Amino acid sequence: MKKDWYYGHPSQVSGVEEHRLTGGKGDGMRLLQVRNGLGLEFTVSADRCADLARLSFKGDNYGYFSPCGYVAPQYYDEKGEGFLKSFTAGFLTTCGLTAAGNACQDAGEDVPLHGKIGNTPAERVSYLEEEEQITLWARVSEAAIFTHKLVLDRTLRCSKTENKLVLTDKVTNVGGAASPSMMLYHFNMGYPLLCERSELYIPSTKVLPRNERAAEGLERWAEILPPQPVFEEQCYYHQFNKAGTAAIYNPELGKGLAMTFDAEALPYFVQWKMLGAKDYVMGLEPGNCLPDGRDAMRREGTLAFLEPGEEKVFEITLEIIDGPEQWAARKG
Repeated sequence: MKKDWYYGHPSQVSGVEEHRLTGGKGDGMRLLQVRNGLGLEFTVSADRCADLARLSFKGDNYGYFSPCGYVAPQYYDEKGEGFLKSFTAGFLTTCGLTAAGNACQDAGEDVPLHGKIGNTPAERVSYLEEEEQITLWARVSEAAIFTHKLVLDRTLRCSKTENKLVLTDKVTNVGGAASPSMMLYHFNMGYPLLCERSELYIPSTKVLPRNERAAEGLERWAEILPPQPVFEEQCYYHQFNKAGTAAIYNPELGKGLAMTFDAEALPYFVQWKMLGAKDYVMGLEPGNCLPDGRDAMRREGTLAFLEPGEEKVFEITLEIIDGPEQWAARKG
């Protein structure tokens, strides 16, 4: 018996559906809702860098959605920390392409918090559903006259045979001069995946606190508290060898998520611990930079550049953890 004989339309089981928001600051935004038929569901925000606005598994939410909600690109304020006014967060906000981290002035340029790409609409958005995989493509450009000219080509490959999602980004310098290249993948874990009973697994070789506030809790970097009325964020910088990995699991749900990445292409990993009331989020953030600002990276000699015509590829694999056996296997 053929499997497709059981349903009238493929969307009964899996697929991609396109939607537009109406009303509020998100009015008109293009969203692509993806289901793999095994319980994994996510939303691609085409007007926000083809980022992942939402991700859930068998009905349970995995990401953090900030108080500002959906905000269309026309409301983006690039001055200073204006980024926060439209920081939906969601499951993934991409920071880059020429800047990530603190707002600063670098090489005569006013650099906004976390760069502009996360508030830039994608071009050439397309998708294809095949028997064993759903693939989405998008291009996002950060290019202008008299300045940097970088292009991001993003591919999202979602398996229909296992709960796995692979994000592959190719960043190309299409200009005639060398350009700073900064990428920080701001993955944001939220309730109910994240709560005080959740377990965090980051098998790094070294952990460094970002500042004195983080140093206060260095020995408890993996501890997850319930929401606090007042909580000052703590950031920890993890170092890996060739293979980077991080995972989180909620034993009450019996669900979790693991990410893996090439720690040579993405040599920095930031754990953003923000456990405030209503601002309850754990950032798991691989990148080719730290969030201390482009000026700081330049001073330290660690700022990455792309030469004219040069391209770099970054890939991150996300895998759903379903049950205690998978969690135990993940931790080895």
